[in-house]
Amino acid sequence: MKVWIPHPEGRELLGEVPDGVTVEIAPAPDDLPSEPDGVRFWVPPFLSQAVAVPLAAKMPDLRVVQLLSAGADVWAGRLPAQVTLCDARGVHDSSTAEWVVAAILAHLRAFPTYARAQVAQEWARDRTIPTDELAGKRVLIVGAGSIGAATAARLAPFEVELTMVARRPRPAEGVYGVADLPRLLPAADVVVLLVPLTAQTRGLVDARFLAALPDGALLVNAARGPVVETEALVAELATGRIAAALDVTEPEPLPAGHPLWDLPNVLLTPHVAGSVRGLLPRAYRLVGAQLRRFVAGEPLVNEVVDGY
Repeated sequence: MKVWIPHPEGRELLGEVPDGVTVEIAPAPDDLPSEPDGVRFWVPPFLSQAVAVPLAAKMPDLRVVQLLSAGADVWAGRLPAQVTLCDARGVHDSSTAEWVVAAILAHLRAFPTYARAQVAQEWARDRTIPTDELAGKRVLIVGAGSIGAATAARLAPFEVELTMVARRPRPAEGVYGVADLPRLLPAADVVVLLVPLTAQTRGLVDARFLAALPDGALLVNAARGPVVETEALVAELATGRIAAALDVTEPEPLPAGHPLWDLPNVLLTPHVAGSVRGLLPRAYRLVGAQLRRFVAGEPLVNEVVDGY
């Protein structure tokens, strides 16, 4: 059987490859190493766009698509019935959680202001102190999966008050449900979005959600751009009442001239939270383990069900 992976270094990072398996490098849907016949296990490029999905229908022997991303929104519900879709849950926990903490601290301690002042060669101390601080903040994490848990663990030492929200409440764990958001949002200094993009979460953050936030609140989006209604976000940010730290946007990439570029209360990064040096070793440990399970006829992990 053939296995397609997108990175040459992945061959070594996979670990032991079962007998009878040929690993080929397929870096892009338009850059394939051979005919798709015989490919049973496919690892698409990281953060593949929708243009990659139709290739699966041209693989008559395909049985597993193993993603390198935690999000599966581009793929869910779009693969042939015989293909099992698996995401990379767990691979991006540390990197995304680090980005969230860094983004919150950067905003509260006015780092974007200082960066702009450095470019202008301006000593900005007198117009920025005292800055805000993370200690004592009420942080609401919307998305209580593995990345949410990793983020909570990294925020806890900062003396914050943490509240977790999942799709459904888990009272035994102290986790609230999405239905509780209207009463939780007014008490949140920082709201962190870490939900998968599904039909239920698309547009979750709308004008009503944003209006419920208290003055001075920070919205942090490390989920997917369409979780937030961009027009509503721009309108609320333009008032200066709240701020945002965004690793994802809708549209994405954010086009030149978009108002999010110029708003002073927005910290913007280009979807890089998971793009760290440790990504490939962690990702291919998962891929290798999944491949060995598949060949041995064992159940796979991280199977995508109901969109995530």
